Amino acid sequence: MGSLVFGRILVALLLIFPLCACHQAEAVSGRVSWVHDGDTIEVENIGRVRLLGIDTPELKDSDRDRFYQHQFGISPATLRLVARQATEYVIQHAQKRIVVLEFDEERIDPYGRTLAYVYLPDGRLLNQLLIEKGLAAVFRRAEFQLKEEFMTAEAEARDNGRGLWR
Repeated sequence: MGSLVFGRILVALLLIFPLCACHQAEAVSGRVSWVHDGDTIEVENIGRVRLLGIDTPELKDSDRDRFYQHQFGISPATLRLVARQATEYVIQHAQKRIVVLEFDEERIDPYGRTLAYVYLPDGRLLNQLLIEKGLAAVFRRAEFQLKEEFMTAEAEARDNGRGLWR
């Protein structure tokens, strides 16, 4: 019971005081109703949300596989395994929970999805957790406020042979 109350207080505080002082961010909250894959969720009253600044492998073979193969030498078998692990991680930590979405300068991607940093009820940043565990790579084609921190987390995951980097 205590952790539920704490989670609600944390969500309320995050709405009032954004975690990152490096930019003035608008934040909203909502319940995750569906997990499409490791970097895309559905949030009630908001719609489809793409986790900002990260890229997880697709659950099925895709054109994006070539990037991982050529840039990092990651096999398709590893990509499929990590895609499933990333999706399961997001389901386990976010589905049916209230999350806080914080926005950066780009708010909508070319596919109409909301771009956001997704904070879990305990205050941890889901985007960064996926990178730290090696379940996501930094999305290099875009600029965003936390890119440097994400690149550092990815380098550590790579150095420690986690997930994609094993």
